[in-house]
Amino acid sequence: MDKYTALWVSHSSISAFLECPRSYFLKNVYKDPTSGHKIKLMSPPLALGQAVHEVVESLSELKTDLRFQKPLMDKFEAAWKKVSGVSGGFEDKDTEYKYKSRGEEMIRKVSKNPGPLGELAIKINMDLPHFWLSETDNVILCGKIDWLRFHPDTDTVEIIDFKTSKNDEGPDSLQLPIYHLLVHYCQNRPVTAASYWYLDRSDELTPQKLPDLVKSQEKILKIAKRIKLQRSLNKFDCPEGDKGCRACRPYEAILRGEAELVGHDTFRADVYVLKTKFSNTRDAFSGKIL
Repeated sequence: MDKYTALWVSHSSISAFLECPRSYFLKNVYKDPTSGHKIKLMSPPLALGQAVHEVVESLSELKTDLRFQKPLMDKFEAAWKKVSGVSGGFEDKDTEYKYKSRGEEMIRKVSKNPGPLGELAIKINMDLPHFWLSETDNVILCGKIDWLRFHPDTDTVEIIDFKTSKNDEGPDSLQLPIYHLLVHYCQNRPVTAASYWYLDRSDELTPQKLPDLVKSQEKILKIAKRIKLQRSLNKFDCPEGDKGCRACRPYEAILRGEAELVGHDTFRADVYVLKTKFSNTRDAFSGKIL
């Protein structure tokens, strides 16, 4: 059993594999031969989610009576600076304004109706929560949970996931099964509830049914074994053939040099935006035309 040789899987990597094995390879296996880093593609929806999550999730680090001492909008402005302009995949000021306005509205909503954010929370004592999904197969499941609400009357926890997308999480999503497993194995209190908070359109949580732990573990491990086999064969074909699909084509563009490096994420991955979108507006923000 060796965590350094184990296959690490997460909700994002499993989702990428199920959508397109080639996409999984480019997002989770491939490293740029020059930098030695993995690659990541930035987009406006991702930038929006990153900024909002940074603000909301940071509150769990503070005691309940200190969480709203500093205006959340100030924190959002600081978070937005990290993704502003081309760094966030925005083609022009108007596009950025629309996404930033959506983010500001979410933060206003949370400030007026903090709900669970004003209550006790549990923090898993790991930088990246993980556990052995299968010691026999040398597979580790990992992932970060947005928020764990603590219910002191029952000494239990509730999983809360913040949603910044306009779309509902699909019924076949593996996110909640994976989060349920992680919270169950990475801390000691029973998990008795789970909810999504669609920040874009709701002041309230949307309760979810807790998935069965045993069935979830079996299902996730089955997929992980498929990933492990593909990695051993070094075979990651796109289901749509050489033309690629919507999941892998943008990453293929990075390999062809059709993307611009704009920075690095917290895991040191090289972050790119596609050049095709910015060829005539690389600096629409400053008025320069390339």
